[in-house]
Amino acid sequence: MSDLPIGYWLKHLDRLIENDFDRTLASESLGRRHWQVLHSLHEEPGTLADLDRRLAAFLDEDEVSTAPAVDELRRRGWVEGLVALDLTPDGRTAHEALFVKVGRARERISRGIGAEEYRAAVDVLERMSANLEAGDDA
Repeated sequence: MSDLPIGYWLKHLDRLIENDFDRTLASESLGRRHWQVLHSLHEEPGTLADLDRRLAAFLDEDEVSTAPAVDELRRRGWVEGLVALDLTPDGRTAHEALFVKVGRARERISRGIGAEEYRAAVDVLERMSANLEAGDDA
């Protein structure tokens, strides 16, 4: 068992996930944020403000918006609309192809981890986040 604190493992894992996503999406010259925008719009069309709200937890400190990713996806012809954003038919096709690749990446990260273990890990992280969000010193 490692003596390293949870913060180390969270940052280490986040970096590994980011790098794995970059490799997974490199053939399309896309990054993790592009995928998140594409997938979010696939799940539910919305405005830029909606996307920023949905993906706020994923934005780096120097990222104020998902707008650059939206703009790139729009240039590719995958996103349409100026205010209300949605995927084009080409965007839906791209999402479908990328979804398979992303699924394989997600399988890699959870290899050897059962569904109960995975859920327990997520539950612990959710509760730790709630503890810090509550902001009390007790």
